[in-house]
Amino acid sequence: MSVGFFGGKFLPLHLGHVYAIVQASSIVDELYVILSHSEKRDKELCRDTKMEYIPAQIRLRWLSRLTKDMPNVKVVSIEDYQGNDDYDWNEGAKLIKMAIGKPIDYVFSSETEYNDIFEELYPTAKHFLIDPIRTHVNISATAIRKGGVYRQWEFIPDIVKPYFVKKVVVVGTESCGKSTLTKNLAKIYNTTYVEEYGRIVCEELGGCDGIISVEDYQKIAYGHKLEEIRAIEKANKLVFIDTEAIVTQFYSNLYNHEYQTVLDEIAKLQDYDLWLYLEPDVKWVNDGLRVHGEDEVRVKNNQQLKTLLKKYNVDYKILKGDYSDRLNGAIKLINELLT
Repeated sequence: MSVGFFGGKFLPLHLGHVYAIVQASSIVDELYVILSHSEKRDKELCRDTKMEYIPAQIRLRWLSRLTKDMPNVKVVSIEDYQGNDDYDWNEGAKLIKMAIGKPIDYVFSSETEYNDIFEELYPTAKHFLIDPIRTHVNISATAIRKGGVYRQWEFIPDIVKPYFVKKVVVVGTESCGKSTLTKNLAKIYNTTYVEEYGRIVCEELGGCDGIISVEDYQKIAYGHKLEEIRAIEKANKLVFIDTEAIVTQFYSNLYNHEYQTVLDEIAKLQDYDLWLYLEPDVKWVNDGLRVHGEDEVRVKNNQQLKTLLKKYNVDYKILKGDYSDRLNGAIKLINELLT
């Protein structure tokens, strides 16, 4: 039985790695994919680049998902505590040999510069080069870190992309254009969006005011989070989200005079990259579900929502003016987010 390994930091995992792993798995009976990681070294590699440090557990999950249907491939995580400049290759080789626990016939890589060191460390193994001049997949993890993942998006595997998706949430009170802006932005950026789940529940009930119960808000919050997960899995760099748990808490107070601890806990766990706050300075539209159209009520509700967001230390960006102003203001902020 032939045994080989392909090692790397996978910071991040890209299609060049995928190509190499698949090719190597077809050459040997048993392939070990070695995730070699050191928090110190990996943070050094990400410093002064356009990519933040990615925990080893995340990278291990990527490799596990990639190879779960490849029966002759085993993923092994090997941790050390060395830096990038003082990495001890001899010690690393000892850890790899110990993890594999059997004679190694092939060492796979895409780097010709490793010939001498691999011959020294693995004298009985053949160094097998896969796509060394990047003919099949012209990318490297170094290039992705330096240039930014969004510039190299086509080289990121689908199982990896959700980790990098930027989450843009649109908030505001009744009839300020949230749904329209969310859908239009998704069209412009060719990606997915999440509808306001509270609206879906209210439509099922036939209304909200006087009908919606305290328990319905929990259904809204949970349902909304599930929709977010689904949208992120299919997103193209960005996902646009119409409202979230703080706004759900706001409506629980507004309609049912109830502050719910469960909504508070969900709100604390939220992690959005950009908050777009829409001022209620466009015409109020009665769609059959809305009931707070008076100017003084709109102003009051707007202030209450801002107060609630402040409580959670949300750094939101205000958009106001007509629909064109809001759309173009949002585009400017989103483009800055992707640089």
